[in-house]
Amino acid sequence: MTRVTNFRWAIAWVGCGLLTGAALTYEMNVWRQFSGSFVQTDAVSAKLPLTTVKTPNHPLPSDPVLTFDYASDFAEGVALVRSGDRAYYIDSTGKPVIKLDESLDGTSPFSEDRALAKVNDYYGYIDRSGALVIPPQFMSAAPFSEGLAAVRPGNRYGYITKDGAIAIEVQFVAAGSFSQGLAAVKLGDRHGFIDRTGKPVIPLEFADAWSFSEERAAVRVERQWGYIDPTGRVVIAPQFDGAFTFSDQRGRVRKGSEWGFVAPDGQMAIAPQFAFASDFSEGLAAVMVGAQWGYVDLNGTLVIPPQFSFASEFSEGLAGVKLGDRYGFINPAGEMVIAPQFDNVGQFSEGLARVQVGSEWRYIKPNGEYLAP
Repeated sequence: MTRVTNFRWAIAWVGCGLLTGAALTYEMNVWRQFSGSFVQTDAVSAKLPLTTVKTPNHPLPSDPVLTFDYASDFAEGVALVRSGDRAYYIDSTGKPVIKLDESLDGTSPFSEDRALAKVNDYYGYIDRSGALVIPPQFMSAAPFSEGLAAVRPGNRYGYITKDGAIAIEVQFVAAGSFSQGLAAVKLGDRHGFIDRTGKPVIPLEFADAWSFSEERAAVRVERQWGYIDPTGRVVIAPQFDGAFTFSDQRGRVRKGSEWGFVAPDGQMAIAPQFAFASDFSEGLAAVMVGAQWGYVDLNGTLVIPPQFSFASEFSEGLAGVKLGDRYGFINPAGEMVIAPQFDNVGQFSEGLARVQVGSEWRYIKPNGEYLAP
């Protein structure tokens, strides 16, 4: 059995001492749907041209580069980095722009001008000056989304505003982030959706539920997953063993151990056939055929043949892939534009991507150049 981690929820920056339960509610739902692992299968066969991507040789530069013990993806113009015991935020030039108080045990990337901050196992929020504007008081907390954040001061969740005021009373067993004006919540053993006032607008009658994306939300009725629209109407009947958020008008679904994609009207856009699949991004989705990863387009055509031991989603025209034991980046044509040379990589965000070389983290530009002092 092979475990596959979804890297989209990198908000829990363990490297900087931050781990928030609420921020990982989404990801825990993923594992709940397939027990944290899946069985690799060779059931998928495809006739593919015996070609591989180009692998130009981009030598590592000898010029000075910025290096860190830890680095996050860029968000809202800044990235969280750590050098030794000191954590701070840099801008896209590498200049330190937000200093952090030494009393903070960890912080997160920014979301809506607020970042999570941990002090003595409790979470609060800092603003873009680095000041604690919401005191550490929560056992768990999530990033802000649409002006509200889910927080857990005890054994129940509620929502706060960006100034720390209670917007929706603490009452929920689980609470997701707001998306398209609605948030998935759990009371007792049932899930439903509330609006920004806390009013249930879609009855709490589901065994599980995901956040809305592209006017669709995955919900579970007994053991099967389907989709509802923002009015609560079932638009895709429960029929899947797993269902996930829509992206590029495609919803990632699982039947048995095989993954495919459904269209918003419920028609199967790409029949379940893959050992695993990622969400669509920029018109392409990474899929696993046997033990290798390639990419399909919105019609299900394998446009980049399976050949990678790992493949991430496209972001800003590039995707991180692994060949052998090294990571590089490809473009949508499947051409290797930054040669495999890294021990780990993040996604391109705001023009830069974090990469790991040995024990050090650095940032690279789309042309493969390192961010220099």
